Amino acid sequence: MNDSSLPPLDDVLVGRLLERPESISFECKRIGKVDRLLESVVALANTEGGIVALGLEDPDKGKGRDRIYGIQDHPINWDELQRKLRSRITEPDQLPWTHQEIGCTLRDGKHGSIILLKISKSRRIHSIVDDGTFTRLTKGNKHLTANEITDLCHARGVISAESQTEEIDFDLLNTDYWRAYAEKRKFTRPIEQAMFHVGLAKKDVAGQLRPTRAAVLLFAEEPSGVLGGKAAVRVFHYKGTQISTDPNTNLVRPPTNVVGPVARQIVDARQAVIAELAGRVQFGPLGFEIVQRYPVRVIVEAITNAVIHRDYRLASDIIIRLFSDRIEIESPGMLVGPVTAGNIGRVGTHSRNPLIVQHLREFPNPPNLDAGEGVRMMIGTMRESGLYPPLYITRPRIEREAVVTVLFNHNRPSIWKQLTAYIREHGAIGNAEVRKLLDTEDTLTASKRLKAWVEQGLLVVVNPKAGRNVRRYTIPDLELDDEFLSNPKGKEPT
Repeated sequence: MNDSSLPPLDDVLVGRLLERPESISFECKRIGKVDRLLESVVALANTEGGIVALGLEDPDKGKGRDRIYGIQDHPINWDELQRKLRSRITEPDQLPWTHQEIGCTLRDGKHGSIILLKISKSRRIHSIVDDGTFTRLTKGNKHLTANEITDLCHARGVISAESQTEEIDFDLLNTDYWRAYAEKRKFTRPIEQAMFHVGLAKKDVAGQLRPTRAAVLLFAEEPSGVLGGKAAVRVFHYKGTQISTDPNTNLVRPPTNVVGPVARQIVDARQAVIAELAGRVQFGPLGFEIVQRYPVRVIVEAITNAVIHRDYRLASDIIIRLFSDRIEIESPGMLVGPVTAGNIGRVGTHSRNPLIVQHLREFPNPPNLDAGEGVRMMIGTMRESGLYPPLYITRPRIEREAVVTVLFNHNRPSIWKQLTAYIREHGAIGNAEVRKLLDTEDTLTASKRLKAWVEQGLLVVVNPKAGRNVRRYTIPDLELDDEFLSNPKGKEPT
C-alpha cells in the first residue's frame, strides 16, 4: 500500500483510542486470525453493538504507541474479513456494519492506518456458519449453548413469550375486559373463535385451541395467578435518596401492589405514583422540603412503556421506586432489537410484545395510543421543564436482566446543555474543558461538579485508571461512533 493511498495522519484520535480500555462495546485486535475477528463481530452484533479497532494490539499485550501495528501488519486479512462477513455469517444482509480507515504513525515510525469497524446491535441473532453463536462479555466473547441461544432470542425480542399458548380455559378470560373489547370490535363469534381469528389463540399439537399468554395478560382478572408467576407492578416510596439497609426501613408506607390485566395495571400504576407524589411531603438530608416536579405525561409514558414492553417470560414484577430526588421504573427484560441505551431516543419504536400493543389500541379508552413517539416526547418534555433527560440503565451497568428508567427531580443547570453538546461533538470531556464552561480556574470546583454527575449516573469515567487530572468523562452508553466515527480526516465509512 502506497502512502498516497492512505488517509492523512490523525495520531490524536489514535491516542484517544489507546487510552480507552476494552469493554463490552470496544475491542482492539491486530488484524491476524480472521476467524477470531468474526467471533468479535458476531458477539457485538448479538449484544449491544460497538467498535473493533483493527490494527491495535490488545492493551494487555502492549503499551502506548507500541500497540499500533496497523492493518499493514496483514493487509490481505482485511479483504478476507470483509468477504467472510458476507459469506460465513447467518443472515449477513441483516448484520449492520460500517468501517472507517484512520491514518496514523505505526510503531516503527511509518505512515500506516487502522480500521475502526463499527457493528450496530442487530435486530436478529447471528451465528458463524459451522462455528457457533457468540455474545460479548465485559472483556472477551462467550460461545453460547443451545439453551443460551434460546434465552438470548427471548431477551432480544426475536421470540416473545406473549405468543406462547397457555393450557387454561377460555372461561377464565371471558371477563368484563373481554366483553368491553369484543363489543367495541363487534365480535359475534364465541370467545375462543374470536381470539383465534385475531391472533390471540392458537391450536396446540392436538389441534385444540388454546389462548396465548398475551390473551391472558390482556383479559384475565389476575394474570399472575393464572400464569403462576409474577406479572404485576409494585410501587415503593422511600424517604430520602437511598434504600435503608438497616432493620428500620425508610419506606414511607407499605408498598402498593397493582394487579389485574395490563390495561388496568397501566392506569392504576399511574394513579398510584401520582397520588404518592401529590399527597406526601419529601424532605432532603437537611430537613428542607423537596418539591416533586415531574411532568405527569412523562410519568405516564414511562409506566406505560414498562408494562407493554417488559419480558413476560421472566417471573418478575415491575418495580417503581420513588425517592426524594428521582423515580426509578424497573421493567424485566432487555432492550429490544437494535435499541440500546445510547440510541433509544433516535432509533424508533421496536416492540417486544406486538400482540399486546396491537390489541390495547382497540380497547375502549385505550391506555396506549402506540404513536411511536414516546421516548422522544419524554426527552423533549423533560428538557422543556428544565430537568435532566430520562436515563436508561441496563446490562452491563446492572447485573440483572432489566431496564431501569430514571427520572431525575433535579433542575438541569444551563451548563449541562453545553457540556452534553461538547461530548456529542468530541466524545468526552475533561476538567479543563469543564472549567471553561463554568468560567472558572478552580480545578476543585470542576472536579466536584464532575463527581456529582458521576454519582448521579449522568456521566461515566472513560479512563478510570488514569490520574484525576487527566480523566475523561462521557455520557453513559454514548454510541461509540459519536466519538470515533465522525472523524473528518479518515476515509468515509462504507
